[in-house]
Amino acid sequence: MDEAKARQQVHIIKEQQQAPIEKADTSVQLSEQEVYNAGDWITPPNDFRGLRNLVKNSTILPQCIRAYKNNIAGFGIGVRYIEDGEKTPEKAAEYSRAQEIIELLNIEQDTKEVFEDIVEARETYGIAYLEVIRNLAREVVQIDFIKDTPSVSKTKPLEPYIPSIYYHHGQQLERRKRYCKYKQEIGGKTVYFREFGDPRIMDSRDGKYLEKWETLELEYQANEIIEFAIGTEPYGEVRWIGQVLGVDGSRKAESLNNNYFENGRHTPLMIIIKGGTLTDDSFEKLQNYMNEIKGAAGQHAFIILETESTDGRADFDQSEKPEIEVKDLANILQKDELFQDYLDNNRRKVQSAFQLPDLYVGYTTDFNRATAQTAQEVTEEQVFQPERKSLAWVINNRLLNGYQFKYVEAYFLEPDVSNPDDLYKLLTVCNNAGGLTPNKAKQIIYEAFGEVSEDYPEEWGNTPLACSKSQGGMGLDFGTLTMSLQKQIEKAADQHDDAVVAVMKEVKRLLLKMDKGDEPNVCKLQTSD
Repeated sequence: MDEAKARQQVHIIKEQQQAPIEKADTSVQLSEQEVYNAGDWITPPNDFRGLRNLVKNSTILPQCIRAYKNNIAGFGIGVRYIEDGEKTPEKAAEYSRAQEIIELLNIEQDTKEVFEDIVEARETYGIAYLEVIRNLAREVVQIDFIKDTPSVSKTKPLEPYIPSIYYHHGQQLERRKRYCKYKQEIGGKTVYFREFGDPRIMDSRDGKYLEKWETLELEYQANEIIEFAIGTEPYGEVRWIGQVLGVDGSRKAESLNNNYFENGRHTPLMIIIKGGTLTDDSFEKLQNYMNEIKGAAGQHAFIILETESTDGRADFDQSEKPEIEVKDLANILQKDELFQDYLDNNRRKVQSAFQLPDLYVGYTTDFNRATAQTAQEVTEEQVFQPERKSLAWVINNRLLNGYQFKYVEAYFLEPDVSNPDDLYKLLTVCNNAGGLTPNKAKQIIYEAFGEVSEDYPEEWGNTPLACSKSQGGMGLDFGTLTMSLQKQIEKAADQHDDAVVAVMKEVKRLLLKMDKGDEPNVCKLQTSD
């Protein structure tokens, strides 16, 4: 018992002082490429050159890609003030500087054409690359589109987390991020790039980062690459990936139809011989004729056949003579291209993947102004405008972030899709209600012609037309105005334009209220620019 007590030990466990809990300042999620790639370099899941061949041999993909290219970046890049207000010399100087920087980002072609190439490559391969060159002040001064997209490969995000500087509304922020490496391999030569925003110096010959005490000549310092990918895959994914089988099937169907013109039968008949056989010479001629009848050279040709008796008798009084019958087989030949419904269905599926109506790919003739206007408005809102905003965000918040612009931003120009008929209805209602001013009317008509309008400097330029007439002694005939509005309400109701009817009825209600004396001065209906 005493021995057991002697073996007993008492341990006093002190509470350890814990460090304060802090929020992680870096992303800790696992990426898919980290799980499925044993090495650092990621292998593309699809053959980029195969995707390119599918596009080249497709009868619809080039049109869809061209529609994206022309409508997203094709109207050009502009500069505008972020907020409306008084134009100061500082704002004007920043505006001019931003314009000059964007124009000089590439001196070999228009800057908007660089982004057109990016859109085209991205829709073809699912990803596109842009080489970015900075000056000694680490400002972006040049961008070059990398034409051979399949020649570029990338790594997974590599350790460690590197702090980088980001400017937001004049404030300098620090963010930590893991960066990728890129390399381009062409003809046995390899050049390395660093990811855009990586502050470290890399050797373009071997892809190694320099230590703090090392130096490297400028000509060997790696440039940066900024990628434009569709989706979340490491190499992006084309939006028509689900239509690959249909695209390939359409190509084979077209090839089958084309093959008919080269190898199709030009002699739609069968030769039947009864009670005899062809002579050896006739059989040889017929065989050569059928072998050489391919193409247009065999059209309108004829052939002479000789037969002989099957029993080999030479007398002339034989009762059974050989009989030759020519049977027409034209009804079983191909009349028109095969798989027309299959080809048309595949075309519609590809367009659906791009969310493009027939009007944008030149496949329709049965449309009018109303259907064309609706198709353009919907496609602009659902497809092209979001893509333009996405590319403009990259320009302002990534490429030009180091310039710290406060008052201006870059944006992609877009077409005017306003409906003149709708604008006419709104102006008519506004004018009848006494709210249209000469300056506003002038501004609208000038914008319709693509010109810049300058306001009338006098006070009457901002005075509603109805108010001007009232002050001129003409007065305002509420009865006539109400009758006119009623006719327009009935006309809009016949056209089932419920929105305009609702607006006109509200204007009519206000006019009746004013006519009763509740609102004696119509000039209180003012508008401002």
